[in-house]
Amino acid sequence: MKVIILYDRIAKQGTSPDQSDALVQAEAIGRALQDLGHESVDMGFSMDIKAFLKEIREAYPQLVFNLVESVDGHGRLIHFPASILDLLAIPYTGAQADALYLTSSKILTKKILSGAGIPTPSYYSPRNLRAKSIPLSGPYIVKSVWEHASVGLEESSVLSVESSGQLLAEMEKRRDQLGGDCFAEQFIDGREFNLSLLASQEGPEVLPPAEMRFIDYPPGKWKVVGYRAKWDEASFESLHTQRSFEFPKSERPLLQNLIDLTKRCWHLFGLRGYARVDFRVDERNQPWVLEINANPCLSPDAGFVAAASQAGLSYRQVVERIIRNAGVSVP
Repeated sequence: MKVIILYDRIAKQGTSPDQSDALVQAEAIGRALQDLGHESVDMGFSMDIKAFLKEIREAYPQLVFNLVESVDGHGRLIHFPASILDLLAIPYTGAQADALYLTSSKILTKKILSGAGIPTPSYYSPRNLRAKSIPLSGPYIVKSVWEHASVGLEESSVLSVESSGQLLAEMEKRRDQLGGDCFAEQFIDGREFNLSLLASQEGPEVLPPAEMRFIDYPPGKWKVVGYRAKWDEASFESLHTQRSFEFPKSERPLLQNLIDLTKRCWHLFGLRGYARVDFRVDERNQPWVLEINANPCLSPDAGFVAAASQAGLSYRQVVERIIRNAGVSVP
């Protein structure tokens, strides 16, 4: 089977670690596809739609392995390639276009979660804060609406403010750093969990839960899995944020609650192939959904692959299950 491995063209420019990581994923997936007996070709996607249509029609793939997380560096366009592939009737891996759009906007995601009764931290958009003065309590974390991979997210994103005007001013200061639209989310000062899902013939399989543990953080330092923790291996945040799959038996009720919520998220957003749900858990053991990651990172050292390994799955088996869930006949 001929498979196109598709990613944002900007990845080849190596402008930042999160963007160039797509090339690491493509290389690993290409090796796995070769081991599975398939032919793979790398292809970059950009907003030059005419050129893309010509290139992909000439390539004539039976499947596209969709690694596009942004288009020309813009996360809000993540659904474009999938929409075009739908129009061309070319099968592709992972989430479909509508699910990619719904989960790419963190605000839209939160509205859908709240409507379904799934707990997610409260938030304010600049529009909310401009409309009227709102009394605030507790810290807030300022996030990008559209950008993922912790772009623009650091300890300094957590703010203790006393008025809506002060919070609005801080959000406006961070717009460029966050790639445009941003919002302020109530900061849950607790534990952080990542739960990954992988499609199977029986439905979505929740892989072993992972906790991101903050080791030896000094008093007063906010515990955030930000950009440095993910992409700067020499930073304090990276060295002192460790993934763990080990839990005492007393935590089984909490883990089961997280698993149940993760499955609800999968079905609510109509996810496909593979996904990851990020949680915070407060001091009362109440989970809060932070984000839903459709098509999460598949780099060999990424959290998703680590969770799959804990479940006894090799990288090749992960890739095989993803392509089998893409609606194509796999020999």
